[in-house]
Amino acid sequence: MTHILAIDTSSAWCSVALSLNDAAPKVRHQKVSAGASQLLLPWIQELLSEASIELTELDAIAIGVGPGAFTGVRLGVAAVQGLATASRLPVLPVASLDAIASQLVQTPAFIASGAQSFVIAVDARMEEVYWASYRVGANRFPQRQDDIHLTAPEGVELTQIDFVAGSAIAEFGDRILATAPELFSSSHLDSTIGVNALGVLACAQDMWSKGLQQDVHLLEPLYIRNKVALTTVERSLQHG
Repeated sequence: MTHILAIDTSSAWCSVALSLNDAAPKVRHQKVSAGASQLLLPWIQELLSEASIELTELDAIAIGVGPGAFTGVRLGVAAVQGLATASRLPVLPVASLDAIASQLVQTPAFIASGAQSFVIAVDARMEEVYWASYRVGANRFPQRQDDIHLTAPEGVELTQIDFVAGSAIAEFGDRILATAPELFSSSHLDSTIGVNALGVLACAQDMWSKGLQQDVHLLEPLYIRNKVALTTVERSLQHG
């Protein structure tokens, strides 16, 4: 069994999970205001101590790379860059929506719905939504069908979609579901599910099995909203 440490700080939660042979993963998951930086490293040390293993005995470190809160994503990525470099471990970068999808397909409500195709939609602020379409694949693992999109709530594509989940439902549900009112049934919606290190871990284990680990020096955040600000070069050209 692969030993993987999974971390996510891309949302309002600080979340850490550690896979342990055939036993259930050890987890720390707590909502924070601005305290993720104070919790993250102590939690990692606690989980390793409880498992009686050293960081260098892991196979890889998985990290939620976003999209999500800019500061939180940077915090998690920077922490993993330091840990993986020091311990010479490969990394497994996981998109936050993929992590949510891997959790969703295991929930009783989703299983009971019989859904095979679904959308994860997350509030991106600024009246926009991060979203992606998935299908339930082999071994019930979700397969993303395309890139992660950033659009207005009305831009979420729900054609032939059986289920919708994510924080954007609570914020923009009436706008997202305007083209698919049949999904307003509570049995086909989950507005409360969010990113969790357990979801990052599930995706990371799937990636590891496919040999998709990478060198830590290639690790970087996943920014869907690329133009939040101009670079120094772009500003100089603009005023040149």
